[in-house]
Amino acid sequence: MASTEQEIREEQPPPRAWRAAAAVDGDELRQRPVGAEEPAYRLLGHQRELAERRLNALRAGVLVLLTSAALAYAPSIPAALNRANVVVLVPLALWTAAQYLLFYRKPRLPDWLAVANPVVDITAVTAILALYGLSGYAELALKSPLFLAYFVILAGRPVASATSKAALVATLAVLQYAALSAFFQTTGRVGVVVSPVALGPGAVSLLDEGAKALLLAVAGWICTYATAWHERMATSYYRESRDREQLETKLAQAQLQSLRLQLNPHFLFNTLNGITALIGVDALAAERMVSGLSDLLRLSLRNAGEQEVPLERELEVLRHYLDIQLIRFEDRLTVDMDVDPAAMRGLVPNLLLQPLVENAIRHGIAPRAAPGRVLVRAHRGNGILRLVVADDGVGPRGSQPPVEGTGLGNTRARLQHLYGPHHRYSAGPGERGGFVVEVEVPYREEG
Repeated sequence: MASTEQEIREEQPPPRAWRAAAAVDGDELRQRPVGAEEPAYRLLGHQRELAERRLNALRAGVLVLLTSAALAYAPSIPAALNRANVVVLVPLALWTAAQYLLFYRKPRLPDWLAVANPVVDITAVTAILALYGLSGYAELALKSPLFLAYFVILAGRPVASATSKAALVATLAVLQYAALSAFFQTTGRVGVVVSPVALGPGAVSLLDEGAKALLLAVAGWICTYATAWHERMATSYYRESRDREQLETKLAQAQLQSLRLQLNPHFLFNTLNGITALIGVDALAAERMVSGLSDLLRLSLRNAGEQEVPLERELEVLRHYLDIQLIRFEDRLTVDMDVDPAAMRGLVPNLLLQPLVENAIRHGIAPRAAPGRVLVRAHRGNGILRLVVADDGVGPRGSQPPVEGTGLGNTRARLQHLYGPHHRYSAGPGERGGFVVEVEVPYREEG
């Protein structure tokens, strides 16, 4: 039993990913309209922060490679280019290292970092190209493979930025490179020809530069569109998941309501049959049963709209039911109640005990001529509420497992709907005969 209690205690339902992600907060998310899809944006914000951390690690690796290349080429390139490399790479390396020291030990990064990092990267690429040009190597700057770094920076934006931030970074990359190319051309630092075919030393082609700016603009548009597409996918998935969860919840509630409502006519018909049997034998007892039935129905109607009720209210209904049965069976029926006072406020399924006790009386005590006893036990311990209904009646006949009637089948189905794997239910013959039903559910109180 200890292992069962530990299983119920530890196997609590895990929170949904959307709910866990909803704990993440930020300025970007607060700017979104608050609505049904806000948890989707919160999840995106959480994932983008993780992506930003990984991109910073990638930036550190690229800087190590660039620094190694700059050191390897340092003896063979002019001092002006070496100074340009130092002026850009050293501050960029310090900025990358500072992020680890200042921000990465905290639970979340500052919201502005998602904009600052790509702006710094793009400006660094533009700065090193500008310094190359100002050092007298403008043609090298415009034809350098460093131009491709703009595309690398844009490629990381869909996974780490919101749509507006991605659009800002894409626009900045196009404007900076276009301004740099125009500056070199208008100041005469490079010669200009129209066609690439006529390209000579120290010159660049207007068509080449226009094509590069156009490709960069297209890449920026794709970057922005991809970011927006990610957002739409996330919100669409969340919306579908939310709708599906709501439908499943409504279906489960409908099934629970149907199961619970089955108990009312089942119990009512059995009680009325008992009253009918007594009318010709003991009219006074029949009259007392009718009065008891009235009180019982009043209590049942009070709890009609609830799936779970405190144990003390469930026991109140059960006592009224037993009052009726004790009148009917007289000295043939004894009921013992062993209830832990600490368990009285624990929630149990509405009308859980009554059908179990009815099953014990109807199938265990009623068929035998000798008096019988029914035990109802409720105890709380280690975060669980354990309920037992046992009788010393005839028990199952033969070696075949007991056939579930309305009471037992309904109870098992309701427990499965309400608690899923977080409960234990068993029904079978007792060690000393009779029949025993045991139910264990997580202990919870009305909040």
